[in-house]
Amino acid sequence: MARLNLEQIRAFLTVVRLGGVKKAAQALFLSQPAVTARIKNLEEMLSKELFDRTASGLRLTKAGEIFLTYAERFEQLEHLIDKHVVDDAGIEGHLRLGASETVTQCWLPDLVSRLHQRFPGLHVEIHVDISVNLRESLLNGDIDLAFLLGPVSEFSVDNILLPGFDLAWYAAAGRAPSDGDPSAFLSQPVITYLRQTRPYRELKGLLLEKVGPGVTLFPSSSLSACFRLVEAGIGIAALPKALAAPFLERGSIEEFDPGWVPKPLEFTASYLGEPKSHSVETAAQMALRAAQDYMGIEIPDTFMQE
Repeated sequence: MARLNLEQIRAFLTVVRLGGVKKAAQALFLSQPAVTARIKNLEEMLSKELFDRTASGLRLTKAGEIFLTYAERFEQLEHLIDKHVVDDAGIEGHLRLGASETVTQCWLPDLVSRLHQRFPGLHVEIHVDISVNLRESLLNGDIDLAFLLGPVSEFSVDNILLPGFDLAWYAAAGRAPSDGDPSAFLSQPVITYLRQTRPYRELKGLLLEKVGPGVTLFPSSSLSACFRLVEAGIGIAALPKALAAPFLERGSIEEFDPGWVPKPLEFTASYLGEPKSHSVETAAQMALRAAQDYMGIEIPDTFMQE
């Protein structure tokens, strides 16, 4: 007699949570026919139809609703075994990380190195994008863990607050506006993040309040490009201090203080609370430690275990 297997249960739960076979196949790194076959085999083994196939999509049958509660118990048991029994070196699979460029250029490489050491059988993928797109990808199940401007205010998402990035004003060497002179901002563009981002919206509001409506904003999709544009004297910018060191050391840009600065960029490690995943939850905690180490934040060894 055939028996239940975790691959079938995982396929069933992923289809339910993501609302269809196509998205489930993407999340499970399978073809759509493979996911369909797993669901069909599960239904044949149970001698029950778990889904009603309608023109609008799949809907759980009464049997499917009942089976869902038991499938979730299987999944919770698998999570506990991974967490408390299986050696991390034996865990295999994919871990899809989504990160903003700020994080990517700072502590993400160190995190990936740590993940490879702890989970050598885990294949890590990295997607770099702006926070609004990362949020959508997380909720759609396209990535497992996002490092973005958060938190993500959804009941299904768990957020871990990460150390923020302080901002400072920069200009090309010898071209900084006069301190405290609002009119100096009107003489050159202010280079900033893309329009669809929170830092752009907040900076635009601050400039309107403190300087006036005449400031030209120059959005850029790349932080590296922002620094290079400042370096070339194209404009001024409020950018993360953590990324400015190489430019300051070679003397191509300088920091200036007009008496105000946008608030720090606050990032979170965000992931779906269900299904629970030992590797995802551990990676989120490891991201917190990597960020704290990068920022030079001292914490007691007993405070958190990686």
